[in-house]
Amino acid sequence: MAKTKPGKRDLDSYTIKGTNKVVKVGDCVLMRPSDSDKAPYVAKVEKIEADNRNNVKVKVRWYYRPEESLGGRRQFHGVKELFLSDHYDVQSAHTIEGKCIVHSFKNYTKLENVGTEDYFCRFEYKAATGGFTPDRVAVYCKCEMPYNPDDLMVQCDECKDCYLDSLWHTLVALMGNRLSRVLFHPKCLNMKIEEAKKLDHFVCADCSSDDDAKRSHNSFPVSNFNEPKVTF
Repeated sequence: MAKTKPGKRDLDSYTIKGTNKVVKVGDCVLMRPSDSDKAPYVAKVEKIEADNRNNVKVKVRWYYRPEESLGGRRQFHGVKELFLSDHYDVQSAHTIEGKCIVHSFKNYTKLENVGTEDYFCRFEYKAATGGFTPDRVAVYCKCEMPYNPDDLMVQCDECKDCYLDSLWHTLVALMGNRLSRVLFHPKCLNMKIEEAKKLDHFVCADCSSDDDAKRSHNSFPVSNFNEPKVTF
């Protein structure tokens, strides 16, 4: 942590004006934008300090929404998805509107109910270059798209481990047992959402056929930069 300048002192916490909510270093907060029509900005608090006049400022690390990134929002981005950027800033603590929770991707997929203050992050983002870490993600379903936690999907009950390559194992490790089987979008199976919700058992075409050919597993470029363009 950077040393506090003379005349300033570090604070352990800050109480959001007009509330009893206490913000500490490491918390994620909602910050008021200059344009009142925009959604609040989301940031992670890195430091809280006050000057000799008791003006409180916070050093923050910004989260970007997909539409704020150079590549823009893409089909697989979730509604509550954020990117943890390398963009740091110092803001008045008075611009903090509230607190929020930015979950890991794995924990977000386990939420039974997603609240207004719940977000998730699975990528770090370089604001200057538009680059992501990781820069590629595993794909699945017939459409070969990355996982969007907002989309209902159906699981094949009989896909075998021999079909799982290292990329798929990585995806499983990130998302937990919930994704331990192959997933499909109902629309890619010509199935209505209502029908998918009623399924007790599903077997994909590969498992139900006698064809022993292995399905191919690919990876999906997260960024459009320095990568061949992918057409959906």
